[in-house]
Amino acid sequence: MSDLSFQPDEAEIERRVEALLFAAAGPLTAAEIAARLPENCNVARAIAALRARYEGRGVELECVADRWRFRTAPDLAFMMTQEREEPRRLSKAALETLAIIAYHQPVTRAEIESVRGVSISKGTLDLLLEMGFVRLRGRRRTPGRPVTYATTDRFLEHFGLATLYDLPGVQEM
Repeated sequence: MSDLSFQPDEAEIERRVEALLFAAAGPLTAAEIAARLPENCNVARAIAALRARYEGRGVELECVADRWRFRTAPDLAFMMTQEREEPRRLSKAALETLAIIAYHQPVTRAEIESVRGVSISKGTLDLLLEMGFVRLRGRRRTPGRPVTYATTDRFLEHFGLATLYDLPGVQEM
């Protein structure tokens, strides 16, 4: 039980400040800390003692914009990074474009737009190329020599297909 009228000694004040900073959702000002302690507690002395105690440890007490917080020691920050691959979601337009390429390959941009009935943004094809689902296949031997697109092995792997012949047919859909 806590009694705010009880005047704790310096060690107890330091302990309470430590608990407040540790459990706080964000950094705290000295005034916010003082508001949670009994009157006449020397918050500045407790913070100075905590800074000295945590100096050179795995976490350190620091002040940013007049707010106090515990933070990982700068030389250990490398341990806190985690590399992970964020799965990218394909938009409806990207999925439609990918399906058209898969079923009609090799296919030009104009042919994709003709099947979809709307123009496709350059970003849609760029995304499919970047993700490795689509590749440039070559150029048509027609006026303007448009680029053709085809699916890749990564497309087959991602969708669990052995070959393009494993794509669902009209009856299966």
